Amino acid sequence: MPEVIVTKNLTKKYKEICAVEDLTLQVGSGEIFGFLGPNGAGKTTTIRVLTTLAKQTSGSVWVAGYDVKKEPEKVKKVIGVVQQHLTLDLDLNVKENMALHARLHHIRGVERKQRINELIDYVGLTKQSEKMITDLSGGMKKATMIARALIHRPRLLFLDEPTVGLDVQMRRRIWDLIRRLNGDGTTIFLTTHYIEEAEALCSRVGIVNEGRLIALGKPAELRQKVGLVAVETLIDSKFTRYQYFPDRNAATEYVQNLPSEIKTIIIRDSNLEDVFVELTGKKVGGDER
Repeated sequence: MPEVIVTKNLTKKYKEICAVEDLTLQVGSGEIFGFLGPNGAGKTTTIRVLTTLAKQTSGSVWVAGYDVKKEPEKVKKVIGVVQQHLTLDLDLNVKENMALHARLHHIRGVERKQRINELIDYVGLTKQSEKMITDLSGGMKKATMIARALIHRPRLLFLDEPTVGLDVQMRRRIWDLIRRLNGDGTTIFLTTHYIEEAEALCSRVGIVNEGRLIALGKPAELRQKVGLVAVETLIDSKFTRYQYFPDRNAATEYVQNLPSEIKTIIIRDSNLEDVFVELTGKKVGGDER
């Protein structure tokens, strides 16, 4: 699997604050790679460096074989970016936003019109194509941003917290769109602090905390390091204790030997949130740098 993203000892500092520290990472072609961590972990800063919006303080970064510091224009031609916040022009409708972006990428005439119609249909917004951005739902705005980012057929799509603020139904529609994009050959680098999003979409994940990469691998591999089965017990009706076991037999044996006064017991499969908490002592959440 050829590598589309390679970083070596990537560090990004803002004055005295180290937002990303010594990040070494590879992402292969065709992956949906999840960058998981709490707000403030350095996820957005990493994307800003990878997409040429910020320069690293030190270390090396290549995207699609191009050095992001030395060849930023070449990088921009092969990537699409969907940022956290709304970046659509509110004075234009869906098609007009797409057309403006196409012109910026020097897509002209008949090709531009065909590509816009193709992408609007692809993301399911044909009926909304003449609507102003302010008249769209949050999910439709996000779908428009994804369609716009695909206008120049990028090899690699960056999605920074793509479902923040969306309801459950719309979140799952965006998930389906991401899977479809990947199935059609687009490599996706996804940042999120939604555990279930990473588990649902990503073939591999990197977990970051306080700017440092603390775990990397397939979700099942990371769960296995902690324990595939979790046992939750309520202690003195005040706090929950979490114990992890390699399988359900071991978990069941543990439960059977608990004191009789412990009444609230849950046995479940572990998840990436368990991995994160065990590695950091924190729950996923907080403010983004």
